[in-house]
Amino acid sequence: MFGILCNAQTARRVRGRVKGVDLSRAGPYVRGMDEIEPDVPETSSDRRGRFRRRQRDPNAARSVRPLIMIWRQAGRYPGRVVLALIALTITASATLAIPAYFKLIIDEGFTSGGDMDRIRHAFELMALVVVVLALGTAMRFYFVSWLGERVVADIRQRVQDNLLRLAPGFYEENSPKEISSRMTSDTTLIEQVVGTTVSVALRNLLMAIGGTAYLFWLVPQLTMWMVLVIPAIVIPISVFGRRLRTVSRTSQDRVADIGAMTAEVLGAMKIVQAFNQEERERQRFRDAVERSFATARRRILIRAAMTSLIILVVFGAIVMLMYRGAVGVASGAITGGTIAAVVITAGLVAGSFGALTEVYGDLLRGAGAASRLAELLEEKPAIAPPARPEALPEPPRGSLSFRNVSFRYPTRLETPALRDFTLEVQPGETVAIVGPSGAGKSTIFQLVERFYDPQAGTIRIDGVPLTSADPAEIRKRIAFVPQEGVLFSANARDNLRYGNWDASDEDIWEAARAANAEGFLRALPQGLDTFLGENGTQLSGGQRQRIAIARAILRSAPILLLDEATSALDAESERLVQDALDRLMKDRTTLVIAHRLATVRAADRIVVMDDGRIVEQGSHGVLAEGGGLYARLAALQFGATEAA
Repeated sequence: MFGILCNAQTARRVRGRVKGVDLSRAGPYVRGMDEIEPDVPETSSDRRGRFRRRQRDPNAARSVRPLIMIWRQAGRYPGRVVLALIALTITASATLAIPAYFKLIIDEGFTSGGDMDRIRHAFELMALVVVVLALGTAMRFYFVSWLGERVVADIRQRVQDNLLRLAPGFYEENSPKEISSRMTSDTTLIEQVVGTTVSVALRNLLMAIGGTAYLFWLVPQLTMWMVLVIPAIVIPISVFGRRLRTVSRTSQDRVADIGAMTAEVLGAMKIVQAFNQEERERQRFRDAVERSFATARRRILIRAAMTSLIILVVFGAIVMLMYRGAVGVASGAITGGTIAAVVITAGLVAGSFGALTEVYGDLLRGAGAASRLAELLEEKPAIAPPARPEALPEPPRGSLSFRNVSFRYPTRLETPALRDFTLEVQPGETVAIVGPSGAGKSTIFQLVERFYDPQAGTIRIDGVPLTSADPAEIRKRIAFVPQEGVLFSANARDNLRYGNWDASDEDIWEAARAANAEGFLRALPQGLDTFLGENGTQLSGGQRQRIAIARAILRSAPILLLDEATSALDAESERLVQDALDRLMKDRTTLVIAHRLATVRAADRIVVMDDGRIVEQGSHGVLAEGGGLYARLAALQFGATEAA
């Protein structure tokens, strides 16, 4: 019976550990095994330094304190928590009642001359305990599992809500793939902690405390010797647990490395095969897997040593207790039923302590996952509305003003993107921005949308400084057509009305006609209900771009930003897209980034940038004859005669 109960306890331990993924080190190249410690100093070139320095708080590896966040989330459902605790108490009490009834059966049944009524009554009571144990276990499983799913759902929603508040610059400094893995792997680990680990921990804690109290009631002197070994259990848990969490987090890092490398290689498979780099990528992946295995092996060794030591101490104490009990029975000091109850209860207590040692490791892993999610929850948006935002004038005019603007990207502070940039754009004016790569053209768009704030100078829309207005209200006045039409994994209707979610089908078709997209949209198998694939893979580049233009048309904003919207198209697609753009630009203030100068000859004004500054501005004819940077660019594209 002792062996059966111990095995039953072992079977209740948490199995199938979910591999939480820490994201701080994921990337195309993984680091060596010498970076296991969590307080590895960061270099100035680390693009994710700001995010990762918080992530590597040395104190985070010393406790399960981050689990407080999970408890607070579960505390929003006090009724379910109380029912789960009641169920846990019932199951623990019912389990501990079994040795008490064994004592009753042996002492009052077998030793009383075999009274069948007593034996039958004792077994009826034990059967009732089993029924209560079964019902309590079902209740515990339902309520605890419900809490686990609910807490994970709530945390995912809170994290996503906060992520949507963060400026795009945050995702340039921190990999979106890494962040998304926190929403999956880490939340799954938390679900395991709440739905299983915490339940197992509390149940075994109740059984350990209750069983020890029962042993004190049965054989107080013998039990005292067993209690003396508790410090010998707590100390190894503390020492090994701290190291275990550190190595567990590193193990999760290695898994993240593998995931990031897999996504990178699979996403660039054409390049890998085109340059015959399959063997190199195979070796890189093999090295990453081996590093992951080496770290996991280290974690397993620490955990095995901790478990072995604690089991040695606990079961050694149990053996001594059983020996002293056997001596007591032989001398007549205690009854056979008592020693049977002591043996069974001691087995339950030992199993509970053994389960607690393993559960503690899972709690540490859950604490690591909670701390990583807490970092996302605590991340503050760099761009936020002021306490009292200034209202933009109505109706909108569409004027833009840049005055002495200087800006450096947070990841490239040593290189200015804009230097003392000043530009006034009148309502309804079309201004083309040209210049070599790295001149600062795209930075202007980033600042207009207020994805970043400049370090110096002011930007105004309709006379209102962007820093004084609500960013959401600013963006409502802007329609953006990117260089490559970005579409979502959804149907055509949802992609089109992303610019105006309340648009009717009639509005959508009108915008599609204006964008020269009606023909191919009507030819789709289910029309607007056709699923376009991931990033619109079922469409050509020109078709995706025309959908992006239709989306901007539905936006119906007074300011239009065009980022080289025809650069990657063939001649026929370019003509269709350009016709759509001409209609879109009518009666709107338009900023156009262009490398192909043929697309901006008709602009009201052309601004030529170099090294973050305006070096020329004027019409195409004036600039082409001026002999400056624009004239050189035009000569390269058109030839000297045509440029002039």
